[in-house]
Amino acid sequence: MDNWSTPSRITYKRWRDPELRGEVNFVGQSDEDQGTDNEICTIAAARVDSGGRELASRAGSNKTEETFTLDEALEAVGFGKFQWKISLLTGLSWIGDAMEMMILSILGPQLHCEWRLPSYKVALITAIVFVGTGISSPAWGKVSDKYGRKVGLTMCMCWTLFYGLMSAFAPVYGWLLFLRGLVGFGIGGAPQSVTMYSEFLPVKSRGTCIMLIAAFWAIGAVFEVLLALLVMPTLGWRWLLGLSALPMAIFVCFCFWLPESPRFDVLMGKRENAMATLTRIAKENGKTLPPGKVTVYKQSERGQIKDLFIPQYRSTTLLLWFIWFANAFSYYGIVLLTTELFQSGDSCDTTRGAKIEPNCSVECKYLTSADYKDLLWTTLAEFPGLLIILAVDRIGRKKSMALCFFMFSLCILPLYACTGRIALAIFIFIARAFISGGFQVAFVYTPEVFPTETRALGMGTSSAMARLGSLITPFVAQVMLRTSVYLTLSLYCGCSLLAGVASLMLPIETSGRNLQETNLDHEDGNQTTNTSDQLNDPTGP
Repeated sequence: MDNWSTPSRITYKRWRDPELRGEVNFVGQSDEDQGTDNEICTIAAARVDSGGRELASRAGSNKTEETFTLDEALEAVGFGKFQWKISLLTGLSWIGDAMEMMILSILGPQLHCEWRLPSYKVALITAIVFVGTGISSPAWGKVSDKYGRKVGLTMCMCWTLFYGLMSAFAPVYGWLLFLRGLVGFGIGGAPQSVTMYSEFLPVKSRGTCIMLIAAFWAIGAVFEVLLALLVMPTLGWRWLLGLSALPMAIFVCFCFWLPESPRFDVLMGKRENAMATLTRIAKENGKTLPPGKVTVYKQSERGQIKDLFIPQYRSTTLLLWFIWFANAFSYYGIVLLTTELFQSGDSCDTTRGAKIEPNCSVECKYLTSADYKDLLWTTLAEFPGLLIILAVDRIGRKKSMALCFFMFSLCILPLYACTGRIALAIFIFIARAFISGGFQVAFVYTPEVFPTETRALGMGTSSAMARLGSLITPFVAQVMLRTSVYLTLSLYCGCSLLAGVASLMLPIETSGRNLQETNLDHEDGNQTTNTSDQLNDPTGP
């Protein structure tokens, strides 16, 4: 009886979900924050005797239900057959996104000649796509955080497929501009495929796998150039627009197989759905789940923009926005510069004059077979860019991004000098490889650094900033270039240098770090405290 001389403290907790009646984990908030259910449970808190042993309350049960976290479950099932399937399916959306982006560097010169468009109208065709993506990216992120990753990704792919096909029938410039803007609105949701994919991966293979899925972007970009090489000389740009929607059509046909992210189901309080998905993964991979049920972190509010600016994420959010802006500005800039510089003629004449100025605002040159082949060679740089995968887990995400930005700047410098066509292609190839690699590392880092409740919104807003950079870059690469080559190159070089510094300034290194579920998760140095531990002991040590 001496051990029980100190009276037990009685605490009252409001149940958030009737399914959780047998659990001992409670959210460390006031009753008013826990929900509106009327069921109240009384718990007798355990006391610790003089020997330090924890004694069970006489009023409580001697048996507690075993639970495990999502990270423990994903580590147990590993990377197997299921992840390969979801890689292929989400990769199709990535291929479609890449093709719709790559087509912009091919469509511009063609319409410049066919419809006798001045350079600013050609740039608008590219810009309107990025306006659409910039507007829609946060919206698709909010949809994915509120209604589910599968819902958001499927909706945006269906939207892009429909308007991508419709734009092939555009009768005049105005209609094409309008329809391509709607295509851009749909493309804004494509990055959610990475959000979804990352939530099915174990910690050890997450960085490598997300970098490997970037290979689908490279495949899409290369396939678009090959398709243009075959289709443009015979069938024309309308067929190219229609056939470029094929990967999204395949995705829509097979999206019924795609499961909802178990991390999203956990935050929704749908434990049974999450368990069914985890059981399915374990079965397909030939593994077994840990005993018990998955821990639930039910949240009533998700996808709030203000959560990106709470103290522990404010600087990360702002720095990431600039990094994504610089990535897209530089990446699409080098893509558009490729066709512009190849069409400008002798590179020596170009750099000596420091400008590319046609005699007439509607003077044009159709892309030739040689142009398509050079474009193909520079597009193949997407694959060497994937070699940054060797560094992303060794030196970390932050240093990998910084390395890519600095090397991109270094490869831009030789373009200031008088270089022949072969040397020009080599330097553009290397520059594109590094900026492509840096872009993919950003896709690895961003879903890792934000918690599940704001992960899709974090990706969406970052993507929106990337689209802002993409919106500006056509006017630099296709308009300013005709005034000053030196100024154009200087903008790309300077922006990437600043982005490299911003990458090193990021406060959180996510390599080897578990995905966080809520903003309640916090880091203590390099150690990540699991939310369930915080909920069990909200007062700390």
